[in-house]
Amino acid sequence: MTHLFKQILALCLFAGLAAFLAGCEPTKPQPRQTVTIPDGEIDPAVWGKAYPEEYELWKKTEEPVPARRSKYKTGMDSGPVTMDKLSHFPYMALLFNGWGFGVEYNEPRGHAYMVRDQLEIDSSRLGSGGVCLSCKTPYAPGLQKEMGVDYYRKPFKEVLGKIPEKNRDLGVACIDCHDNRDLGLKISRGFTLIEAFRSMGVDPARLTRQEMRSAVCAQCHVTYNIPKDKEGKSIGLYFPWQKSKFGAITIENIIQQIRSDESVKEWKQSVTGFKMAFIRHPEYEFWTNNSTHFKAGASCADCHMPYTIAGVYKVSDHRVMSPVQADMKSCKQCHAESPDWLRERVFSIQDRTVSIMIRAGYQCATVAKLFEMTHKAQAEGKTIDGLLYQKAKEFYEEAFYRSLFMGAENSVGFHNPPEGLRILSDSLAFGTRAEAYLRQALTKAGIDVPLKVDLEIMKYVDLRGQKKLRFKPELEFKDPYGLQEKFF
Repeated sequence: MTHLFKQILALCLFAGLAAFLAGCEPTKPQPRQTVTIPDGEIDPAVWGKAYPEEYELWKKTEEPVPARRSKYKTGMDSGPVTMDKLSHFPYMALLFNGWGFGVEYNEPRGHAYMVRDQLEIDSSRLGSGGVCLSCKTPYAPGLQKEMGVDYYRKPFKEVLGKIPEKNRDLGVACIDCHDNRDLGLKISRGFTLIEAFRSMGVDPARLTRQEMRSAVCAQCHVTYNIPKDKEGKSIGLYFPWQKSKFGAITIENIIQQIRSDESVKEWKQSVTGFKMAFIRHPEYEFWTNNSTHFKAGASCADCHMPYTIAGVYKVSDHRVMSPVQADMKSCKQCHAESPDWLRERVFSIQDRTVSIMIRAGYQCATVAKLFEMTHKAQAEGKTIDGLLYQKAKEFYEEAFYRSLFMGAENSVGFHNPPEGLRILSDSLAFGTRAEAYLRQALTKAGIDVPLKVDLEIMKYVDLRGQKKLRFKPELEFKDPYGLQEKFF
């Protein structure tokens, strides 16, 4: 009887222990609730019913991020203040004088602010028309299909007014990157990115999933050109990749394309009087051009949307921000070094990039002022050697577009450090050659050219329409080697 009692007691204890341990097990993930997302549904809240974790993370793109993205960006990516690039890099105020970017040129905030930043910017930046909405709103593909060429040429606010009021300031949303049936990645901007891939002989339907994790970002984080008609109205939009290959969209090929298409010379540079094209945020082109991380098989999402735990789910972090702001979490997936070491590595690369970017930028500004001097001499009846002038102009444009490319690329060189230094070194070299030709032409015309050209930088910084200098560059700008003060 005693032996039987012991057996029963042991069984009871074992059962109790098993029940206790079962209670300590982590909660098993529950299947996602089946929610049908209607075709063409744009409202992120509807998508959020099916994917609440991703939706909550996406909404955080509206929140201020106090961590520094770099030494050269504002500390609050999504806050009320953005970095005024013309104040921090005053040579840009000179070079861009003549159109909207010379009046206001700010660092972008989080994705939630894509349309709001447009509405708050100086009206001169919206002169291109509705085409400016192409990257900013999920309604863009539908508007382009519905309106045709009027989508590009109609005034910005008129096209914006066709968007339902409740979603009028909605930035990038779920439908921009995902298929509503299975949340698979998709390219929604067929009228730009798909055509750009095809121009390089790439079939977008054959991209791998990893390539798609970058392609969806390439719908917006690229440079683009806006062809104009004879009246200066926008009539289209394209990415200048026609002379490039996948994985090698070079600055040389981009320049070759935009110089061969007179219709994309959108503005006149006031200092030189030249009609010019423009280059905007070419992150995809810069990073995919044989960079270390691209060759290693990384995608944009690997670094800017690393996996995170939300409740009981492992999801991509839809807050979408720089690894520097996220304590280098994405970098630590591959690198064993400490977050502090990795962060300083980023900053040291950016220091070197900014150092030569400043040199190249002021070299371009010097040449621009020499062209101003040359044109003044011509107006006074002086004869300028045409061959020297034409060579100077050709080299100046090569220098200007390279400087512009690196100033617009948002990683401050980090996405592709060797390529960034190569581009800026070439910009400096082309600018030096252009200066030499102009000095020779002016001297030949009997004009005494000062050794140091007065750039009148602060005139261009201060006289920007209603926009005034936000920061004192000599006090606020984090100049790594004290170079910029030499130009004031």
